[in-house]
Amino acid sequence: MSKDWNGGFNSVFKCLGASSHTEKEREPNDYYATSPEAIDLLFESDNFVRPKYVWECACGEGHLAKRLADYGCNVYSSDLVDRGFGTGGVDFLKQVDMPFHNVESNVERCIVTNPPYKYAMEFVLHALDLLKDGERAVFFLKTSALEGKKRYDKLFKPFPPKMIYQFKGRVICAKNGDFESMKKVGSAVSYAWFEWVKGYNGVTNMCWI
Repeated sequence: MSKDWNGGFNSVFKCLGASSHTEKEREPNDYYATSPEAIDLLFESDNFVRPKYVWECACGEGHLAKRLADYGCNVYSSDLVDRGFGTGGVDFLKQVDMPFHNVESNVERCIVTNPPYKYAMEFVLHALDLLKDGERAVFFLKTSALEGKKRYDKLFKPFPPKMIYQFKGRVICAKNGDFESMKKVGSAVSYAWFEWVKGYNGVTNMCWI
């Protein structure tokens, strides 16, 4: 009987669906670029209202921001690390205000991003602090983010997402934006878009995209 699995370090982690290995192997700033397909699938959903003004606050090399702009969004892109796109040197967790100061008060500003995994909860909580009631924070997170008592107590219980958009298939995140290498090995990690609406305290809904 022929083997369909060759073993080895990377295969083990792919099989287990591990997020990406040991701390030694992880990119130091948690830069794992997201395939623009993630925006396509979200914007194609009948349940999602497309925003007009978007802050992509962990923009990396602009994979999501560029696709948001393709859909007609006005995008402000920033990142802690300057990767040649957007405004570098911007620590989102230290920001005290939203961009787009000149838009009318009744126009929604939205935060859409894939945050650094190790600071995901902090990013969501800070986003909700910055937003006005009714404005949205839409975060690309591992589906497994739903697990964990700490996250439940500090995030999901007091601030339930209004909607979770679960991907039916795998969406690729590539270390340092190296999508060609990721296409060769694929992804064993499940992701979803989590949509928070500032001030919402109802039941969390879910749909597949």
